[in-house]
Amino acid sequence: MRIHDLSPAEGSRKKRKRVGRGPGSGHGKTACRGHKGQNSRSGGGVRPGFEGGQMPIHRRLPKRGFTNLFKKEYLLVNLGDLKGFEESKIIDREALESAGLIKKKAAGIKLLGGGDIHSPVVIRVDKVSRSAREKIETAGGKVEII
Repeated sequence: MRIHDLSPAEGSRKKRKRVGRGPGSGHGKTACRGHKGQNSRSGGGVRPGFEGGQMPIHRRLPKRGFTNLFKKEYLLVNLGDLKGFEESKIIDREALESAGLIKKKAAGIKLLGGGDIHSPVVIRVDKVSRSAREKIETAGGKVEII
């Protein structure tokens, strides 16, 4: 098989319907819009969601839920992700950002206990789980809540 032997699959490529281009095209005069009526006019038709005067579905369905405007989001970091850091080094937001473990700026950081840590490190985060705190302290490290 060579490049000149390639062709698209049968029926996958179809010419666009060119309407309003004269009687010979078969799509002339009314340009496939029919005679008279709202949809035959330019700018005609109804807005999205309009159901002919019937109460639209987005107004028939009940509202649900609540959005807390003061909710604080936390970026989650597991202990297993901290393997690349050296012993007795301070790990804070800047260190985690430079390592590529967190990306968002405005959120807090929560340390979770997934994985193990064997080197004593000082970690400064906004929140920490109980299991993560225990693992760090048994390794000889320290957790500081910002």
